[in-house]
Amino acid sequence: MQRSCRLLANFPATGPSVDLRKASATLYPPIPLYRRLLRAHRNLPREMRSLGDEYVKAEFRRHRMVTNPIHVMGFLTQWRRYLDELPRDSNANNFKKLDPTIFEKMSAEQLGQLYELMHTTRDVWKPVSTEDGAEGSRS
Repeated sequence: MQRSCRLLANFPATGPSVDLRKASATLYPPIPLYRRLLRAHRNLPREMRSLGDEYVKAEFRRHRMVTNPIHVMGFLTQWRRYLDELPRDSNANNFKKLDPTIFEKMSAEQLGQLYELMHTTRDVWKPVSTEDGAEGSRS
């Protein structure tokens, strides 16, 4: 991401009439956001952490050379929202379902990526069969 985009992402909310909602919605610059995401993944189970880390790394690599400030702001905003949604505690199970209006705004490519992600996560969380236990009881 180019220098001007980093400056946009680092724009501080200052002044006498600072709205707290707007101040809390300020964006992190790309590198600190990337680091915070990877740190936040440490609280996830091992399988989810590895999947999340790979996805974050791939997305940040794909968007490294983007120069359009609107795309950069959207990218950083969505990752900031994701960071805010991650559970702070490893035992917490506060994952939310996607809002149906989000699906309407997605492109065909994004829907395809989401579909692939759904199948990948299903493979990760499949229950382990007890075939070993059944084989062990035969002998």
